[in-house]
This record gives sequence, structure tokens and C-alpha cells, in this order.
Amino acid sequence: MCGISGYIDTARVQGERDLTQTVLRMARTLRHRGPDDVGTWVDPATGVALGHRRLSILDLSPLGHQPMRSVCGRYVTSFNGEIYNFRALREELEGKGHSFRGHSDTEVMLAGLSQWGLDSAVRRFNGMFAIAVWDRETRLLHLIRDRMGEKPLYYGWAGKTFLFASELKAIRAHPRFEGVIDRGAVALFMRHNYIPAPYSIYTGIAKVVPGEIVTIAPDPAVASQTHPYWSVASAAEQGRDEPFKGTVAEAIRCLDELLRDAVKLRMESDVPLGAFLSGGIDSSTIVALMQAQSSRPVQTFSIGFHEAAYNEAHHAKAVAEHLGTNHTELYVSPAEAMEVIPRLPAIYDEPFSDSSQIPTYLVSELTRRQVTVALSGDGGDELFAGYGRYFWAANLWGKVDAIPPFLRKLIARSLTRLSPRTWTALFRGIAPIFPKRLRFRNPGDKPHKLAEILTTESLETLYLSIVSHWQSPTKVVLDSTEPLTVLTDHARWSRSAEIFDHMMHLDMLSYLPDDILTKVDRASMAVSLEARVPLLDHRVVEFAWKLPVSMKIHEGQGKWILRQVLNRYVPATLFDRPKMGFGVPIDSWLREPLKEWAESLLDEKRLLDEGIFNPDPIRKQWSEHLSGTCNWHYYLWDVLMFQAWLDEERKTGDVNSTNSVEQGTFLA
Repeated sequence: MCGISGYIDTARVQGERDLTQTVLRMARTLRHRGPDDVGTWVDPATGVALGHRRLSILDLSPLGHQPMRSVCGRYVTSFNGEIYNFRALREELEGKGHSFRGHSDTEVMLAGLSQWGLDSAVRRFNGMFAIAVWDRETRLLHLIRDRMGEKPLYYGWAGKTFLFASELKAIRAHPRFEGVIDRGAVALFMRHNYIPAPYSIYTGIAKVVPGEIVTIAPDPAVASQTHPYWSVASAAEQGRDEPFKGTVAEAIRCLDELLRDAVKLRMESDVPLGAFLSGGIDSSTIVALMQAQSSRPVQTFSIGFHEAAYNEAHHAKAVAEHLGTNHTELYVSPAEAMEVIPRLPAIYDEPFSDSSQIPTYLVSELTRRQVTVALSGDGGDELFAGYGRYFWAANLWGKVDAIPPFLRKLIARSLTRLSPRTWTALFRGIAPIFPKRLRFRNPGDKPHKLAEILTTESLETLYLSIVSHWQSPTKVVLDSTEPLTVLTDHARWSRSAEIFDHMMHLDMLSYLPDDILTKVDRASMAVSLEARVPLLDHRVVEFAWKLPVSMKIHEGQGKWILRQVLNRYVPATLFDRPKMGFGVPIDSWLREPLKEWAESLLDEKRLLDEGIFNPDPIRKQWSEHLSGTCNWHYYLWDVLMFQAWLDEERKTGDVNSTNSVEQGTFLA
């Protein structure tokens, strides 16, 4: 696992020394992604500079050093990630006359490009990757991102200079970069708690979309070309056209075999390897398949919290004991968890406010003490309908759609005539007549949420409302217009007649890569830990789309088929329980230990002076949250993480001041 960076000086005014120093400066910001080695490749004749930071996983020798040139001399690459099927590809390439000096997957990847060409080779790669390839023959730069978006890759122009990197901090390190905050991206962030691809927090800087290749000519007058080599939409469509025709038993066996192989490929490593284990279905399945294929106990890791509502550690321990893993757990105090918060803006590099970022970092930090690679169970909810919101949305849409539109609008207007504070007072007055399961702590916002749902016109707009934080972010972000995303662009919606397919499709295109995988990548890479995600092997994803919903959902319970696979290795009594989120009590922290910190970031004068947010709704929610009238911690955490990021950006504004040179440089 590594960090990549680079640029093209299209004016070609920089010589060898300047190109080298500048790209090293960019690479230096990514040391956490690659602490083991640094390298550059520059070509003053074309103005191209590639930088690389290496976390040595395969072929720890100097033969794995990057940037790396192909044997034929045509291609030069700076590569982040893993090609898991590189051994099979290497054997095939050796049969075609290729020879290899070392045993890295990077060398195999370059030989594949030489043998099959760019598009054909990339389609053969089973892996997670962000790849920059400079084609010396055509003088084109290709940026390639893996199918599901496990590895990040940013790019864009700063005047006549083209920039790219694994993280924005490397792009900010280039002296020609001038970061202008994109208010539309801020609006998207306030809605989603992340900034969806292709957008970034900066105007003119984009993310490579998962499964796409971006091709850049060293001329700012020539537009970048993008094209997909794989997509969730095409996998879903093919799955509907060619559905699985076997029995349920055969489907379980096929999924078991696919997952076994996906896990086996991801256990390839020249350094210590382990796994995250929460005790839930997804991580337990991955660990079970690891242990089934390992000759010694797998190392597993989990963190626990003393607050019962947030703790799954005892479940993880029970699964570990059954499977016989070498299990490590750490119970974290609130103070230890809160110590992570000041680091978050630097770790995530652009505004990101999924509060499970805190425990994800903590478990990564724990794991890195003993291993360099960890397998993760992410992806199961999106592939096999595991989220409770899918069931809630489907049930709700069935009821809402049955109400005539005019009546829906009338009910919505009636519900919003009273404020959330008034609704809360009313509910509390009659609470004793309701069963305890219906006594919400802060019920006042529920009628307003229902009003928004009643006015939706499609399942997709209903789902957008359900997954949104700030429902009208342009009213909070001054002078902003919310750009189109997967959730608002009709052209990208699923064509399936199955309601659950729609929601899984939307999540795989946005929530999974832009929230879940972003969270895991940044948290693990912050401590130089490589996280691998077997459930997102593209063969597993394609197989999941071939399965009917009836094999994913059974008797109102999601992930049915995955449960059957796990039950082959672990008794259902150890995992058959309600799903828990990987969270921390942000709501109570904001009222007590984080109150002073939050107040400084939400200060009305500060908000006015910065001119990004409208202070009124923010201050109103802050006041209501502190009083206990409403629980606005999700909304407030969005604002707080943006404000903390803004502070961090100001602190690192002088990142370009250094010009020292590190070793590992070679020329074209």
C-alpha cells in the first residue's frame, strides 16, 4: 500500500532539479501511506514528474521500488494498491515470453500493460488500486481507479499545471495550487456527511470515479478523457439479464467458494497479516474463511467501549474463541476516543463527518501494533441488503405511494405548522400512554421528517431524504448550488423493478465508496496499515447482482445468504442478533466534554466572518441540542468537522515552504 502523487508542467519551464524537488515535496506529505521508501521519476522534456511513497507489502527488496518502468521502456507507473491475482497473471505472461527481476505485483502490472494494452490489462486485474501510468510513446498520462473505489485518487489543473495524488494534502503541496473552496461541494457534504465523487472540496479538483480511466494530454487546451472499464450499473444489468438459475443450496455453495477464493487472494503478503473482527456477520464471515485456510491462528482485533449501547467486543471475543483465532481486544475510554478528534481533519484531508471514523481509527491503530495488513468485512450490507433503512424505506414507500398526492401535501402542511419544540412538548405530555419502544428521546423532529417524506415523488427521492442530514443544505451554505449526484441524477438510477435493488444500487455508487471505503482507507493509512476488503472482489459483486432478492432477504431479515455461508463455520447463536452501528456517543459528548470545543467552532461571529454558513439555523440547533429539546448531533457534527477542517487547512497553508531533497530519485 502506498501514496502516489505527480504533475505535468505543461509549460515545461522546470528543469530536472525543480521537478524533482517539487514532486518530492508532494510525496513527503504522504509518508503515512508509505513510510518504507520514497522515489521519483522526472522527464524535463515533457514536464512529467511522478512521486511515490511505499508501504512494503510484497517484494520487500529494492526490486519493488517505485516509480517503476516497464521492461520495454514504454510505461512508467506510480501505483497504490494490490493486484491480488498477480501470480496467475505472471504465469500467463511468462508463457508469452516475459521475464521478471523481482516478485512484485507492480512489475506484473507493467508487463500486462505491455502485453495486452491498457484497457484489456486493467480488466484482467483483480485488486484495489489507484494507478498513474505515463505512456512515453503516446505522451499520455492515465489515471486508473479500482472498480469499487477502495483506493482514492484526486486530479485537476492549477493553471497550466496538471496535478494528481492519493490525497489532497499532496496536491496542496504544489506551489501553483490555490485552493478555492467549492460551495456546491460544501452543500453536498452537509447533506451526506461526505463529498461524493467526482467532486472534491476544491473547485477544479475532482476524484476519479470508481471503475474509470482518466486520460490526460500534457496540454491544458485538450480536455481530459474519461471512460469506464467496469461499473456497478453494468454489473447489475448483466445480473438481471443473466440471473443465477441454480437452487438455494447451490447459491450458498457458490458464494462460499467465491468468498473463500477472494479471502485467499487477499491473504497474500510478505508482512504480518490479520483482520478486524466486530463479531457481526460480515467481519465474522471473513475471519471464518481466513481461519479455514490458515495453518495457524489468524490474528484478529477489536475494540470495546464500556458503554453497553456501543459495545460489541464481547460478541467478537465469542466468535474468536469459537474459530480459535489469536484475538486482541482493547477497551477504550471516552477520553481516549475523544483524543482522536483533533487528528481527524488531517487524517481525512477534506470534510468528512461519519462519526464512526473515531472507532475505525482506534481499531486501525490497535491492529497496526502487530500487523501491517488487515482484512475488513465492509461491503456486506450494500451487496446483500443488510441495512435496516432498506426495510424502513420500502415499507414507508409502499404506504406513502398509496396516498393521493394532494392528500400527502395537505398532511405535510399540517405536520409542519407546529415547531419541533412544540411537538416534543405534546409527545412528552402523552408519552405514558405509549409502550416504551415508542417513547423517543427527542420526538419533536419526527413529524417534520414525516412531512418531508410525504412530499417525495419517487422511491429515490424518498431514499435521498432518509439518508440526508441537512435536508436543505443550500439554505445553510451561503451562495451555494447543489450539483447533481447519483442520488439526484435520474439517468443513473437503477432500471430494476425491485425496490431493494434501487437502494443497494445507489449505495454501491455513492455511500459505499465515498463514506465507508473513504473512512477505512484514511483511518488505516493514517497508521500505515493496509486494509483489504474481500467482499468487494468484483466477482463477488457480480455474483450478488445475479441473485434474486429472495436469497438476500428472508422473512424480513437481510443478508440471508451470507448468514447461511457463515453458519457453515460459526453457530447462528453467536451472530444472529440485531445489527449495531460502529458508533460513539457524540450526542452526549457535545453536551458535556466537547461543549467548549464545539462552542468555539460554532461561534456566531466566526461563522459570520467566514461567510460560508448561515449562522441562524446552526445556532438554533446548537441551542436546542444543549437544552436537550432535540438531538441534532448528526447535523452539528457535519458543521464541526467542516470547521475543524478549515482550521487545519489554514494551519497547513505554508506546506510549500520546504525544498529539501530525499533519496530515491531517478530520471527518464
